[in-house]
Amino acid sequence: MIEFKNVTLAFKKQKALDNVSFTLKGGTICGVLGRNGAGKTSLFRLLAAYVRPTSGDARVFGENPYENQRITQKVALITDMGDEYNSFSVRDTLKLAAAFRPNWDEGYAQRLAKRFELPVKKAMSSLSHGQRASVRAVVGLASRCEVTIFDEAYLGMDAAFRKMFVSAILDDFTQNPRTILFSTHFIDEMSKLFNEVLILDKGKVAFQGDSDVLRQLRQNSSSATLQDLFIEITGGIDNEGIS
Repeated sequence: MIEFKNVTLAFKKQKALDNVSFTLKGGTICGVLGRNGAGKTSLFRLLAAYVRPTSGDARVFGENPYENQRITQKVALITDMGDEYNSFSVRDTLKLAAAFRPNWDEGYAQRLAKRFELPVKKAMSSLSHGQRASVRAVVGLASRCEVTIFDEAYLGMDAAFRKMFVSAILDDFTQNPRTILFSTHFIDEMSKLFNEVLILDKGKVAFQGDSDVLRQLRQNSSSATLQDLFIEITGGIDNEGIS
């Protein structure tokens, strides 16, 4: 489904990803974890064909995704960026998303909009951060893309809406299996979502495997939580924080 072989992505002299190799099977929910600047967003941008690797080979469904419409229409990258300047209404934003997603489920989108209490006539720019996050959640879920990527897309949601978002992902994944990649800094709160975990550290893969293996590692270590184990794996606390 997704395969990286010795992938490096560099901007001038800075390597966002450094010789990254991993394989991710289809039909799974993968938590992609890492500190700020670890390379998570760069990895997602490669998958969504926003950039091409500096070297190495990135494959989605066995093909290079860059400038490949067969692949790009199957991949949705939902991020916490840009929609604060969107003057379109919520309703028109959802219509625009539907126009570019051949598997869009309009009935499901409308049900989710009601569930998240979205003011569909209001402009995106006039919404709260949490409301814009809820719109992103609707777009990601209703697109029904075979690869759906949530890059901190829930930021701004309060605890109740995050819980609702997690429940919606699990419910829809059960009925409509696909590959979901999910980055978060709420590691313990969101960990029940994950079948697989990929941890990046300074542009390299620090861990990749079944989430049960990670939980077993925590039980066998001195770490009280998965968040603590994550900090241990990525070399302790620095001033950059965790994302």
